[in-house]
Amino acid sequence: MAITTNAICNTFKEEILEGVHDFTVGTGNTFKLALYDSSAVIGADTTSYTGDSTLGQVPDTGQYAQGGGALVNALVSVNGTTAFVDFDDLSFTGVTLTARGALIYNDTAAGDPAVAVLDFGGDKTATAGTFTVQFPDANDTQAIIRIS
Repeated sequence: MAITTNAICNTFKEEILEGVHDFTVGTGNTFKLALYDSSAVIGADTTSYTGDSTLGQVPDTGQYAQGGGALVNALVSVNGTTAFVDFDDLSFTGVTLTARGALIYNDTAAGDPAVAVLDFGGDKTATAGTFTVQFPDANDTQAIIRIS
């Protein structure tokens, strides 16, 4: 099974209650986004970046290196009964790559625990250019990470 849907990782739901993940800007954990091609097998059951979830990762090219890029300016908010977090868009320059999806993971917690899997809905490419992951609006119905 390849990347087929956006998903909050099951282990993340437990780890958030255990205090593993801290999204506080400036003092919290460092979260990263790694890109994957269509051969990757990641989804809601992915537990961490390390191990099998490195298979199918886009190879180094231009500014992109395996392990991905740091997500910055995590904005944590709540609206009604839904809490959500948003990040600044992430760009990799000078790249030639094809990506089907991505994994957001906590780079500073032990074992690099997985947070969310992103499915781009098909292969997205950049040729000697810039590849940008654009996050949806930061609100209770569109933010990439929502807990309700």
